[in-house]
Amino acid sequence: MDDTVQIRCHRCKGTFRDKARRVQSGYSRQCPSCETILFFEESAIDKNVQRTLREAKRLRKALREEELVRITSSSTGKPFVFRRQ
Repeated sequence: MDDTVQIRCHRCKGTFRDKARRVQSGYSRQCPSCETILFFEESAIDKNVQRTLREAKRLRKALREEELVRITSSSTGKPFVFRRQ
């Protein structure tokens, strides 16, 4: 599964990709085409930023679930249990 999300710049309308684990509220990224700084905040007015944040959140959740399935299926038939020490 691809772990990147597509980001669309509000200034030049160019698109580029960044890792979903990075794109969270409070993250900022410079557009590689026009060098405008994009700020990713939950309260952003820009629909492209809101869509990217939603997509990144959905992708992070899917990657966590995939990792859990991989961990549990690789064990010796028993479900994986985290133990506190």
